Amino acid sequence: MAVMLGAGQFLSRLIMHSLRQRFVNQSLARQLEQLNNGLESKVRERTEQLQRKTEEVSQIRDVTIIAMATLAETRDKETGNHLKRTQTYIRALAMKLRSHPRFSAYLSDDCIESLYKLAPLHDIGKVGIPDHILLKQGKLTPEEYEIMKTHPTLGGDALAAAEASLPAPSRFLHIGREIASGHHEKWDGSGYPHGLKGDEIPISARLMALADVYDALICKRVYKKAFSNEDAVAFIVDGRGKHFDPDVVDAFLAIQDEFVQIAERFSD
Repeated sequence: MAVMLGAGQFLSRLIMHSLRQRFVNQSLARQLEQLNNGLESKVRERTEQLQRKTEEVSQIRDVTIIAMATLAETRDKETGNHLKRTQTYIRALAMKLRSHPRFSAYLSDDCIESLYKLAPLHDIGKVGIPDHILLKQGKLTPEEYEIMKTHPTLGGDALAAAEASLPAPSRFLHIGREIASGHHEKWDGSGYPHGLKGDEIPISARLMALADVYDALICKRVYKKAFSNEDAVAFIVDGRGKHFDPDVVDAFLAIQDEFVQIAERFSD
């Protein structure tokens, strides 16, 4: 009997200990769950704050780009819609070329978005061109033309200086510098300011070159009539392998109807 009583007391203590331990474990689990929920809530709140701040910085950056580009355009004979058209052309070309073996590694989603946002800065260097040259109604003299040809360098240098002021290199500003400094280079090496040839010309600048030329052709200016789309296409085809990267021209030909739609949507 004493043995049975002792065994019963032992089992009772064991069960009570197990119940107490279970209660403690459940209490700890609840506390841990509450702590975890609190941490998750704080992480979500902090993440949302960072996302809002990132979006705000991005919006400020985008507005600054448009403001700078618009300032440059006010000193030129171009219109504000030239900026919208060319940035939309360049995005269309990039989307068409993103699956091409020569371009796929470069044309990521982020890169295409950067091209679209930075395209309006292609002529930012014209801010440094004297008014008597930039606003001249007639044909430029050889000396004036040489000064006009400095605008890619002026724009590229300005963006390079902006990038250099940052604590780390900026791929975003680097693309902007490529566009500003390289959009007058030609595939055969006859362009300016550096006479780059073929793949020496950054992809961003090759896309900008075609977008800029097409828009210049189809728009009326005081010194020329507007080209029809057919004539503009013929001009660009004639420049395949000379002025323009052949693959960029082929992409343009495949989506030329989209270019027409863009031109109509953002007409002057």
